[in-house]
Amino acid sequence: MSLLLGLLLGAGMLLTAAPFLWPAGAASLAGTAVSAGMGAPSVTEPTLGERARDRLAQAGFSRVTPGAFIVVSLLLGIAIAALAEATLGVRALSFTAGFGAVLLPAVIVSRRARARRRANRTVWPDVVDHLISGVRSGLALPDSVSSLAHSGPPATREAFAGFEREYRATGNFAHCIDQLKGALADPIADRILETLRMAREVGGSDLTLVLRSLASWLRQDAAIRLEVESRQSWILNAARLGAAAPWIILILLITRPEAALAYNTPTGMAVILGGLVVSVLAYRIMIAFGRLPEERRWFR
Repeated sequence: MSLLLGLLLGAGMLLTAAPFLWPAGAASLAGTAVSAGMGAPSVTEPTLGERARDRLAQAGFSRVTPGAFIVVSLLLGIAIAALAEATLGVRALSFTAGFGAVLLPAVIVSRRARARRRANRTVWPDVVDHLISGVRSGLALPDSVSSLAHSGPPATREAFAGFEREYRATGNFAHCIDQLKGALADPIADRILETLRMAREVGGSDLTLVLRSLASWLRQDAAIRLEVESRQSWILNAARLGAAAPWIILILLITRPEAALAYNTPTGMAVILGGLVVSVLAYRIMIAFGRLPEERRWFR
C-alpha cells in the first residue's frame, strides 16, 4: 500500500510539473519565429524547462531530458523511502529520506554544473585568444571557430567539434552558432558567440579589438570571483555541516527501540517534519549569503 501511495504521489508531482517543463506554446512560437525569418536570439525570461536543460548541459548531461531526469529522481526517492521504512521503521524519517533522495540528483547536477562553470571560467579567455589568432591570420570566422575543435582548450573541444560537423553539413553559420550555444550553455560563451554572429552579419574591422577587450575583462572577472569564493567557502562548509549534523544524531537515536517508538507518534513526526523544514530554510539562507550570484543566459 505504501508503495502504491508513493507511486501515485510521484505521478502527481510529475503531472504538476509537466506544464512548466513542456510548455505547449514553446514549439509553436519557435516555429513561427523561424518561418517569419527572425534569426535574432531570444532575450525572454527562460522557462523552468529551459533552465533545467541548461543545467544538465552545463553538468555534461546534455543528452538527458528534464522529463527523464525527474522520473529517475522520483524512482530513487521512492526506493530510498522504502528502504528507510524497512530498516528504521519511522514513517516521518522515511519520508524525509525519500524527499532528500528526490533532491539528491538535482544537488549533484547543480554542484557538477557549478564546478564545470568555475573551471571553464578560466578557459574562455584562451578561447578568445585562439579566435583572435585565427582572425588575424586571415581565416574566415567559421574556420576560426572550427579550429577550436583541434587547437582550443580540451574542455571545450567536443562542443566545437560538433559545430565543425554541423557547419560542414549545413553551411549555415547562424544555425550552427545556435547549436553551439545550446551545447555550451554558458553565459560567457553566449557573449563570445553573439559577438562573432554580429561580426559575421554586420562586418567591421574592430573585431580583434573587441575580442581582446573581452578577454581582458574575462580574466579580471575570473580572478575576482576566485578570490571572493575562496574567502566565502567557510560559510558554505558551515552551512553543510550545520544541516547534516542534526540528522546524523537523529539516525543514531533511532537505533534505540524506545526512541523509534517515540518518533512514530504524531508529536515525533511533527518534530521530524518541522526539523526538515527548518533545516532546508536555514541551509538555503546560508547558501544565499555564502555564494556569488550566477550569471544568467540572456542570449539564447
